[in-house]
Amino acid sequence: MAAPRIYLDHAATTPLDPVVRDAIVTTLEQLPGNPSSLYAEGRAARDALDAARAKVADVLLADPDEIVFTSGGSEGAALAIRGTAFAAARTGGRHLVTTTVEHHAVLHTVQLLAQRHDFQATVVPVDAAGLVDPEAVVNAVRPDTALVSVMYANNEMGAIQPVAEVATALRDHPALVHTDAVQAPGQLPVDVPSLGVDLLNIAAHKFYGPKGVGALFVRRGARLSPQIVGGSQERYRRAGTENVAFAVGLGVALARAETERPSAAVHNLRLRDQLMEGIAAIPDSRLNGPRRQRLSNNVNVCFAGVESEALLLGLDAAGIAASSGSACTSASLEPSHVLLAMGVQPDLAAGSLRLTTGHGNTEAQIERTLEVLRALVPQGRRTTADSKGNQAARIL
Repeated sequence: MAAPRIYLDHAATTPLDPVVRDAIVTTLEQLPGNPSSLYAEGRAARDALDAARAKVADVLLADPDEIVFTSGGSEGAALAIRGTAFAAARTGGRHLVTTTVEHHAVLHTVQLLAQRHDFQATVVPVDAAGLVDPEAVVNAVRPDTALVSVMYANNEMGAIQPVAEVATALRDHPALVHTDAVQAPGQLPVDVPSLGVDLLNIAAHKFYGPKGVGALFVRRGARLSPQIVGGSQERYRRAGTENVAFAVGLGVALARAETERPSAAVHNLRLRDQLMEGIAAIPDSRLNGPRRQRLSNNVNVCFAGVESEALLLGLDAAGIAASSGSACTSASLEPSHVLLAMGVQPDLAAGSLRLTTGHGNTEAQIERTLEVLRALVPQGRRTTADSKGNQAARIL
């Protein structure tokens, strides 16, 4: 009988919690109504949706009417950035500030606004550890800045950014502060009073909830132009019949993630440090990102002379699921934009590996992963060297 597979890609997505699944199934079976309808079935669905919204608000320490349900992290980020930009443009706010290591859902949205809608953007660099200087972000702000977007924790190498410091410094500026907090729930506090942000987006499948649902916090009074129109749902901020069952699932998953956060941190830190120590013993390996100011479950490394694809295929063949970075760019053969922004050379960045732990992982699984890597890395280096030698021979 084959050994169970080892899943080490929790930054990409997490398994669905059985408790969350049961809540979703119960909602699907018992609440078929449209939450915008006035009859009994509609009112029952509305009650479930309101309860889910209240659960999200409780964790964020926000008011329920400040929560907008979305289809996930990318839509939440796009609604926050585009919605704020178009609302601010009416009064001359046409400048945006972000960082070089944001998720592409943020970077590409900002780029599109600059290329097609006559906005201007300042993209602030990071240091070699992938951390942005809050003072540099604040100094990039202009009188016409509409939005500052700094992610809470990086999805590729786990660096925790100084979002609260940025928000505090900009408290008296009219620009809104947005954070992509997709990687944070269950790992970091996500209460908006402490962070001080005006907009914050999350996605349920990052904390053992379903794929295809997320939430966006919009501080009361923040001006936001809807990006999906055609209905009055979500207080006119996002038209379309709400996915009640998945919203319920998000609410349950977020509440459980917050309750379990302290114990999850202890569990993940133990496994993360085991991984770091084992990989450090492999020659010519490099840890990417800060050692301390990072998520408790994230290990991102580079191996000189090895290509990521060979590592990932070898791990998969050994029954281990891992990634080289963001799942949203997994089909690309280009080195990670995050690692390049940190100053990692392209040939070294091409050998990156991201391992992210979760509830179901064990120390035995981590030791098995290290055992496989200790064999794979030298093998990958020999293959790469042979390939380069053959290419050189053909050129000659």
